[in-house]
Amino acid sequence: MCGIAGIIGERPGQALEERLNALNGHLRHRGPDDAGLWISPEGQAGLVHTRLSILDLSASGHQPMTSPDGRLVITFNGEIFNFRELREELEREGVVFRSHSDTEVLLHLYQRHGAAMLPKLRGMFAFCIWDECERSAFLARDPLGIKPLYHSSRADGSLVFASELKALRCAGLVSSGIDPAALTAYFETGSVPEPLTLLQGARCLEAGHWLRWQGGKIEKTCCYWKPRFEAGTALADDASGAVRDALLDSVRHHFVSDVPVGIFLSGGIDSTALVALARETGVRDLETFSIGVDDARLDESSVAKATAGIFGTRHHEFRLDDEAAEAAFSEFLQCGDQPSIDGFNTFIVSRFARQRGVKVVLSGLGGDELFGGYPSFVQVPRLARLNRMLHAVPGLAPFIGSQMEHRGTSPRARRLGGMLLRPPGMVGAYRAFRSVFSPRIARLLAARIAPEAAAMRADFDACPLEAHNELDQVSELEITRYMRNQLLKDSDVMSMAHGLELRVPFVDSHLFEKAARIPASQRLRPGKKMLLEAVPEIPAQVAAAPKRGFVFPFEKWLQGSRGGEFTRVTASLPARNPTWYQRWCVFVLERWLEQG
Repeated sequence: MCGIAGIIGERPGQALEERLNALNGHLRHRGPDDAGLWISPEGQAGLVHTRLSILDLSASGHQPMTSPDGRLVITFNGEIFNFRELREELEREGVVFRSHSDTEVLLHLYQRHGAAMLPKLRGMFAFCIWDECERSAFLARDPLGIKPLYHSSRADGSLVFASELKALRCAGLVSSGIDPAALTAYFETGSVPEPLTLLQGARCLEAGHWLRWQGGKIEKTCCYWKPRFEAGTALADDASGAVRDALLDSVRHHFVSDVPVGIFLSGGIDSTALVALARETGVRDLETFSIGVDDARLDESSVAKATAGIFGTRHHEFRLDDEAAEAAFSEFLQCGDQPSIDGFNTFIVSRFARQRGVKVVLSGLGGDELFGGYPSFVQVPRLARLNRMLHAVPGLAPFIGSQMEHRGTSPRARRLGGMLLRPPGMVGAYRAFRSVFSPRIARLLAARIAPEAAAMRADFDACPLEAHNELDQVSELEITRYMRNQLLKDSDVMSMAHGLELRVPFVDSHLFEKAARIPASQRLRPGKKMLLEAVPEIPAQVAAAPKRGFVFPFEKWLQGSRGGEFTRVTASLPARNPTWYQRWCVFVLERWLEQG
């Protein structure tokens, strides 16, 4: 796991090395073990890399890495979990390796297959390969979007990219102008949906996509993978067995490492399943980490401790009270890349694990999306049916929607009003369920910073859904919206802020493709019954516990020493009865703007 960046196509003599060093400096927290810089002989391309050593800890894993013939140079962030199998295939073809790293495997695969290499990869990745002969750059990102990659095409035809938008921003390589569409989307959803970023001209390479730069322009962008749900019943008869085999396979691959791997353990089903499966694959001397909070309604630490005792892990618990939360708060805000209403939990537990000497951890992120753990799997189809019913009467839905969005006395009523003003469908219902602010309030808030946002009706959910079954559609929406744009990005930034590699076995394209063959009526049964059947070792006290999620008592904390700041935010909101998370949404953005 690392930080990567580069400048492609800039004219020689423009202080390229100085700019590259600036990028490396802003990414050093992601890879404190090593750093590298490479500039092409003619000065047309420069790549940088900061390294967190996980595989092949020797100097032979140093990056940027050059192919034996000198033609290709790569800077790579992530892990390829099936690199050993791919290496064996290449060795049978006569390839001689100089290292034991997955990075070198990528170089040889690209040399043989070009972009066709991507479906062969199993892992989380973002990388750039420079071709010195073609004077071209190839950038790619993993199928489900675990590792981010931001880029910008500049007026002189050059391309800049980095693992974090903040690096490009702080190095002065992208415009500081705010993108009004992205800003509006942030206020509505609580995060910035890809490919948008809050900075004009900068974009996030979408999950499952690659692009090629050559001759001063992005020549091609292509999607090589997207989540598809099969309508058949190929695995219906032995679904739980198939899911268990797929989960064991994923967990086994996610333990590929030359350093110890720990697990974030809450009191929930997903992280408990990972501990149980890790034991089944033969992992011993496992370390687990949990956070306890001073709110009995949210604290799962006692359940996590009991689970650790059952499975015999070396368990570590950190108690987060008001004083500790306040002490960490400013650092957390400084570490953010783009504003988001989430991430503090990952920041705290990642720091704790790293302080305990661990460099790699597994997280249960993704289990809810794949196995139906959210209330959205019940509520969103209901909202969609309501919207269709009201739209069946000409003029009724727009009339009610307008009244509710303008005059609704609660945030939920205003969000439902916004839904009724959209065409009926699962996307509109999902946005009403997940949104922070209604579309109208989001535009008003955005227009205070970027006035052109007031007249915008940009639809950041325009892409049609791949799934046809309603429950599969909710799963697709949770995977491609909430998980991709918020949970995964926050997890990457907040873990890497402490030089910690966070792996997510539930967010695995091979696991997804196998699970997606199971009919939604089985896979998405309430209470994650499919997952519980696949992992019967999960203790009863965990299986029967109500879902609480990995959350902290923000509302209580925000009424403490920072109460004055949030009172000011509340007074500025053009909405009645704002919730704490609406105030939090505005507050986080304000702090981000101040950093610029």
